[in-house]
Amino acid sequence: MASLAVRNLLHDKVRLAVTLTGIVFAVVLVAVQTGLFLGFTTTTSNVIDHSGADLWVVSERAPYIEAGAPFAEKKFYQALSVPGVAAAEKYIVRFGLWKRPDGASANCELIGFDPDSSMGGPWHVVEGDVAGLKLPDTVMVDRFYAPKLGVTHIGQSLEIRGLRARVVGFTEGIRTFTTSPLVFTSFKNARRYAGLDDDQTMFLLLKTSPGANVEQVRRALSARLTGVDVLTTANWSRMTTSYWMFGTGAGVTVIMAAVLGLLVGIVVVAQTIYAATIDHIREFGTLKAMGATNGYIYRIIFRQATVSAVIGYAFGIAIASFAAASVTQSGGANIVLPIAVRAGLFVLTLLMCLMAAAVSINKVTKIDPAMVFKG
Repeated sequence: MASLAVRNLLHDKVRLAVTLTGIVFAVVLVAVQTGLFLGFTTTTSNVIDHSGADLWVVSERAPYIEAGAPFAEKKFYQALSVPGVAAAEKYIVRFGLWKRPDGASANCELIGFDPDSSMGGPWHVVEGDVAGLKLPDTVMVDRFYAPKLGVTHIGQSLEIRGLRARVVGFTEGIRTFTTSPLVFTSFKNARRYAGLDDDQTMFLLLKTSPGANVEQVRRALSARLTGVDVLTTANWSRMTTSYWMFGTGAGVTVIMAAVLGLLVGIVVVAQTIYAATIDHIREFGTLKAMGATNGYIYRIIFRQATVSAVIGYAFGIAIASFAAASVTQSGGANIVLPIAVRAGLFVLTLLMCLMAAAVSINKVTKIDPAMVFKG
């Protein structure tokens, strides 16, 4: 039966090519739209997700990380006094003004952290060392944004808000949802660049003691600290993502595009599989005239749909992966296609093809074997 299904597909290579083209188009469309959606959600909260903290202390009613406001540094010591808090670090996330060597200015997003801490620092460091940020007036930027910032090499000196900033390292793959590149520096440097008072911070990153209940520690901190909110990292990440997703039109647009991509993909696959089945209607009539049961014919149709799905998916995901890598590298957009998405897309492709085949079965059921003998 399997060989018959394959031979039936290969009998008309033009029709097979059309069918596979439709499936490939649907796979690429759905994969790219889904990848854009995931890239959007991960980029909005990547600083939070890579912080390594269990809890965040943020300014009261701050809806997302870029909207944090300064508060008194004394809360740092108050937080350390709460049972269950193993470590605390002061943290800054604030927009700054970067001056390029050619005199032009560009907005940047300052990330100030303690280089001796395991929390809040850069990830994917590919050149230089985080320890270099312990020195005064030092920063680290991502290679992707280096041209935008006018950075050409390590050791180059530029300015942030009129203050010297010497590049001591590069990261790779750290994207930002805003158009402002992330600039990592020490907390002391960031406080100067951001123009904060000496007794202010913008966030506290907290690590709980081994075995401590994070939610209980969070409630204890909320009772101890006034004028701020204490949030788990997961909750703070969701809040930030939710703001950009639903508090602005950008997220809604991405979601609608992903849904439309899925719908268009289903329609394209259904149409191509249905057309391929109907084009072989006389062959199925011949099988019925030879005594084949409807169940036998159904299995052939489903086998054809499965083979088409596997081949179409293989080509489609290869094209989508190449496109995602190219677009992400060039900076046009951040397209993320993890293994789970690829596996889910394969199942979706298979289901779309089988559903399309099921629709065409109704037509095959009504075949009159006598049609084979008609002109």
